[in-house]
Amino acid sequence: MASTAKRQSIVPPAFQAWHDTYHFSPATRVGDTIWVSGQVGVDTQMKVGEGVEEQARIAFDSLKSILAAAGACLADVVELTTFHTNLQADIERFSAVKDEYFPRPFPSWTAVGVSQLALPEMCIEIRAVAVAGSGEA
Repeated sequence: MASTAKRQSIVPPAFQAWHDTYHFSPATRVGDTIWVSGQVGVDTQMKVGEGVEEQARIAFDSLKSILAAAGACLADVVELTTFHTNLQADIERFSAVKDEYFPRPFPSWTAVGVSQLALPEMCIEIRAVAVAGSGEA
């Protein structure tokens, strides 16, 4: 039996230039499931945040904005995957910022150390999967 759920590309206005330039959707929704592309610590003026905490806050704020455009919220996130250029040195500070954004019950989380991201100044990238309406917000 074929699924009746259709794939929807989520492109909030603030992300339109990224979508047009790099040809990707900030998020894709099928039914109640939302896959959010990796969010980095680059603000709306295309400035990379200073340090892991600022980059994490920018990335989590972007994640929150994209989820809202998709009809969801941070409480609906069921899985996080984070990429770190200096995982061992930054994990505690990153985790503290993450905990500012995510309510209990916490989503599943995988943290991966990588050698580089899109720009040399970037130290983290965050991708997520959410199920709209599943959180306790």
